[in-house]
Amino acid sequence: MRLDLNQDVAALTAAIVDIESVSGDEKALADAIEEALRALPHLTVERDGDTVIARTSQGRSERVVIAGHIDTVPVNRNLPSRVEGDRLYGCGTGDMKAGVAVQLKLATLAETNRDVTYFFYECEEIEEARNGLKRIGDTRPELLKADFAVLMEPSGGIIEGGCQGTIRVDVKVLGERAHSARSWMGSNAIHSAGAVLDVLRAYEPRRPVVDGLEFHEGLNAVFISGGVAGNVIPDECVVTVNHRFAPDRSLEDAEKHLREVFTGYDVTVVDGAAGARPGLTHPAAAAFVEAIGGASMARAKLGWTDVARFSALGIPAVNFGPGEPSLSHTKDEYVEIPRIFAGEERMRAWLTA
Repeated sequence: MRLDLNQDVAALTAAIVDIESVSGDEKALADAIEEALRALPHLTVERDGDTVIARTSQGRSERVVIAGHIDTVPVNRNLPSRVEGDRLYGCGTGDMKAGVAVQLKLATLAETNRDVTYFFYECEEIEEARNGLKRIGDTRPELLKADFAVLMEPSGGIIEGGCQGTIRVDVKVLGERAHSARSWMGSNAIHSAGAVLDVLRAYEPRRPVVDGLEFHEGLNAVFISGGVAGNVIPDECVVTVNHRFAPDRSLEDAEKHLREVFTGYDVTVVDGAAGARPGLTHPAAAAFVEAIGGASMARAKLGWTDVARFSALGIPAVNFGPGEPSLSHTKDEYVEIPRIFAGEERMRAWLTA
């Protein structure tokens, strides 16, 4: 299927949505994007797997990255797309094919006030090892170099600065096995795990302000496992806890904090990723904020996104996309059509003013 970059951004969004691209099966959409971009003489286009990279080379003093993933979660009887009033429904409309459509419309600009690198990458919705942006960062990091980056992640048409970090730990509670008919001869680890849940219920999450934006942390049990047999008092129970932490803490700080919260327990780190500071005071970021609508158009990103990859490289980055994040991955996912037009208009003004 060919993509017509001359059609308006809403129609282009619908066309992109209708090219199914569940994680790991993005080839058809990557092919269509590559073909459309190679027809634009002002761009240098490369393909790496199912990631497509397009760059301008105008000799500008500043380079920015505009990135968006082209994969979606599995289809849930929500294709093809459909329009109802001002809403475009369909798998991946907000997360994040409306943002990808905005990227493609911006890529048609033959002249911009900044050099731009456009990333259209695969496998963001699944395990990190397959993430196309991560692969490029590992194998060709020079392509990520920029003064500023915009991730077209759904943000409701509002700038979401930085992102939270995340860490997941297993908190192990030990007991002693016994026959359930003589339970007093053992120690029930599942019962004892109630103390861990008490800690979680009593926990007061921080709401720190980082670079002018308020983050809201969280500490929650996400799994609990234990038990040996229907007639055995269990000698072990594991509560898996996820901590979402503000980017004023490092991953190491977050781990230290959890070990303090669960003092006396066996705590094992399962996985984790550092967050990213908003960095909105950086000149390149401040210029973007002003072009989009000023500081009142910014809030903290409550979640982890690929902005953290750029932050780790010392590149300030924000999330800005027309999709509504609360609708991501739902069967009735939709995007407000006026937000798609507004997103294109604001970013076009930023790149051409």
